[in-house]
Amino acid sequence: MPLIDRFGRPLLNLRIALTRPCNLHCSYCHGEGEERSTQNPPTEMTAEEIIRIVRVAVALGISKVKLTGGEPLLRKDIIQIVRGISGIHGLDEVSMTTNGTLLAPIARELRASGLRRINISLPTIDGETYCKLTGGNLKDVLMGVEAAVDAGFNPVKLNMLVLKGVNEAQVDEMIDFAREVGAILQLIELEPINISGDYYAKHHKPLNEYEEKLKRKAIKIETRKYMQNRRVYHLSDVMVEVVHPIENTEFCMYCTRIRVTSDGKLKPCLMRNDNTVDILTHLRKGANDMELMELFKIANDRREPYNLRSIE
Repeated sequence: MPLIDRFGRPLLNLRIALTRPCNLHCSYCHGEGEERSTQNPPTEMTAEEIIRIVRVAVALGISKVKLTGGEPLLRKDIIQIVRGISGIHGLDEVSMTTNGTLLAPIARELRASGLRRINISLPTIDGETYCKLTGGNLKDVLMGVEAAVDAGFNPVKLNMLVLKGVNEAQVDEMIDFAREVGAILQLIELEPINISGDYYAKHHKPLNEYEEKLKRKAIKIETRKYMQNRRVYHLSDVMVEVVHPIENTEFCMYCTRIRVTSDGKLKPCLMRNDNTVDILTHLRKGANDMELMELFKIANDRREPYNLRSIE
């Protein structure tokens, strides 16, 4: 049975930031809500430490793990990490969020090692816009998308962060692209995390108008109960998922996740850094699994809706 927090929400999902660095420079990146490290070089978990933390989490009822960053594919031991996690008894799913630029050469090996689902950040398929937003080469990520589909990941999701004045008019184009390559398009609303207030005010674009269009076109609408009640719109030969900001009431009410930061802290909420629990230090000092489980329980007790109105 999973842990239940004080608000009746089960703890089912674990997101692990494998590293803080990234090979792109996206202006909108929230970095999983992590604060900038003052250490040089910053503390980073070993593959063995990551696998052990996941093993403890699974023993407490967590059934799904998502590997994030930074860019997780910068880890030279990424295959070892995926293989070690996927071999843990009781874990239903290992997935990853990546920018996709380094994916093509190792997609099949990742799939063979136990990775089953993959999210690829792709805000646009216009090469010039992509370069301005990320500093990267669009061809690299498109090769990654193709390689992921060919390797048999199911699903492959394309994460399109919608930005006012940048790519807001390209949603239909992205839907067509997702249909063409056999992926799911995930529309994501900008979060006010690790970006300036000016940037948020300039580029925040509510997704309501897109959802209204999707409702009219949808053959079927699915609600993902344990993913913040987000809606999935089944169109002709393609699915589009809509992700509203974390601070909205439904997101908080149905949150089932906890994070592990790249420097080994349990992070109960994306929006906060004042209630983390240091698990890596205890692990390195020789804590046994029962003691590590107690740290997870402390972190779970600190989980609460960022927007407390969500439970009123």
